[in-house]
Amino acid sequence: MAKDTAAVPLKPPSPAPLALLRSADNACAGARAPRLPPRMRYPRLILAVLLAVTAAGALAGCGSTASTGTSADPAGVVPASAPLYAGATVRPEGSLKSAALSAGHTLSQQANPYLHLLAVLQTPGSPQLQYARDISPWLGPHAALFLSSVDATTDAKVAKLLPVLVGSLTGSSHAQAGWPFSTAGLQGALVLDTSDESKARTFLNAQAAHAGAHTAAYRGVTYEQTAGGVAFALVHRFVVIGSEAGVHDVIDTTQGGASLAQSSAYSTLQKEAPADALGHLYTGPTLYGPAAQGLTALLGLLDGVGQANLSLVPTASSVTLDVDTLPAPSPSGRGGLLFSGGEATKALGELPAESWLGLGVGSVGGTLSSDVKALEGLVSLGSSLAGSEGSAAKPAESAGVAIRGLSVKSLLKGLLTPLAIMGADTPAAKHVFATWMGPLALFAAGNGLLELEGGIVIDSKNAALSSAAIPALAAGLKQAGDSVQKLSVAGTEAAITTGVAGLPLPLVIASGRDADGQAKFIVGLGDGSINAVLAPPKTLSASSSFQSASGALGGAQPGIIVSVPTVLALLEGAGLDEDPTIAGLVPLLHGITNVYGGDQSLGSVKRFKLVLGLHEAG
Repeated sequence: MAKDTAAVPLKPPSPAPLALLRSADNACAGARAPRLPPRMRYPRLILAVLLAVTAAGALAGCGSTASTGTSADPAGVVPASAPLYAGATVRPEGSLKSAALSAGHTLSQQANPYLHLLAVLQTPGSPQLQYARDISPWLGPHAALFLSSVDATTDAKVAKLLPVLVGSLTGSSHAQAGWPFSTAGLQGALVLDTSDESKARTFLNAQAAHAGAHTAAYRGVTYEQTAGGVAFALVHRFVVIGSEAGVHDVIDTTQGGASLAQSSAYSTLQKEAPADALGHLYTGPTLYGPAAQGLTALLGLLDGVGQANLSLVPTASSVTLDVDTLPAPSPSGRGGLLFSGGEATKALGELPAESWLGLGVGSVGGTLSSDVKALEGLVSLGSSLAGSEGSAAKPAESAGVAIRGLSVKSLLKGLLTPLAIMGADTPAAKHVFATWMGPLALFAAGNGLLELEGGIVIDSKNAALSSAAIPALAAGLKQAGDSVQKLSVAGTEAAITTGVAGLPLPLVIASGRDADGQAKFIVGLGDGSINAVLAPPKTLSASSSFQSASGALGGAQPGIIVSVPTVLALLEGAGLDEDPTIAGLVPLLHGITNVYGGDQSLGSVKRFKLVLGLHEAG
């Protein structure tokens, strides 16, 4: 078979190891990779890959001369079958570079928020890397990371990536994650554009030598490979470092195989993607399936199991994530929890105006079971992002009184307990509950843990049926071991109160009508939450926060509103800011003002836009 003349054989470097130089005036001096907490799990897959590539875009802030590069898209050498692909501009210039650095600094409060991202290139046996000396001389403007395949073992293998990346932004100290690609590890590779082919080859030679690699060949292309299956190659001016299978996939693609850039779905989504994105992540159809687990399954529930492209757009005042999808056909007619259209906006707008957290969802009659799973997945995601799954939460305190067993996770899980019963996948549950359910909304208001108001509100299409569902839900709660009592609440047709483990206040579950005559089914924290829904002095749609959300989201209809400073104040006042579920993320939250989210239609593409407002720098 003919040899690929664009592929350059690697030659062993001088046996002398690279010396790690440190100088006081070098802001990008090599740094030890952060320490990893134990028991990392799979719900980090997509965020890990997205952060690994897009955050690296600000590496240019470390300081170096401008790069000409090949300006080639790595997607052109990645196979079309890749289930997961993340690409980024890693040598941004002008306003994009300034925006990436400004946003990173605001979120991390560190002068160089991306210093530890050099750990992404820390291959086996490699000494600490120094950006200005080891990377900058050859790195081009583009880079990517892709997975060749995913399986049941991917969860554990990918779990080590995110703590290093989150730690680099928060200043946390973690152990080195270890190189993820190998025969027994992840299947895929890093693909980096080059500005200087000779210097790139020198870097690869050095990394291969440190790893103890030997020369191998595939389809006429010579590369270096370790006994464990870590491969180093220079293919079509791209530095490719990954598993042997991942490097082979790149070689196959450059020798006539179908590339991701040529695929119809990827091309369609990229045409709609924002032009000023620092990076993006694409999820292909093979990422989903009956065996999908962790965040793979969660993403399917959120976006309707369609092909998706997530674009990250930083500015000095915000970070925007645009999630564009080609939704798969859905029996319910709804494209996942994120894509609910006008129903979600209407449900959000009817919440109390003083709500500092609001989430609107479309009709849930045929989707409540999957929606609850998605919400539970989001709860678990907080734990996994913080690297704390399995950690015990210490008791929270409010007004000097310990509330044993209280944690962020228990609060959210307790609130979802009634919904889990109502969304059970049984004929009886569907008959009693699903038949009358319309749009759903979730809200929280109040200034302290014991003054907290909030709950879940479901519009009812049949007031008689939703009132009749109260006794059925009471029976389900009793069967689960919770105490239940009947309750009389003004303005309601039926009501019960129940003590659910993990909640500081009793839940009140009631059916009634609001001022417009709309029948509502409410699961609230205390009877004050019931009154706040049925007779609010002012609704969220008439509030300044709703108008701000509409402005920030552009053409997207608001479906999510969160005041982050209020959330932090509540958590800190209750002693929950050190809760293992969120402790690792609290430093990042201090840089955020508000979170707004909403969806819109762009022809055949559906977009969910999430905007994180940032505090002013300094």
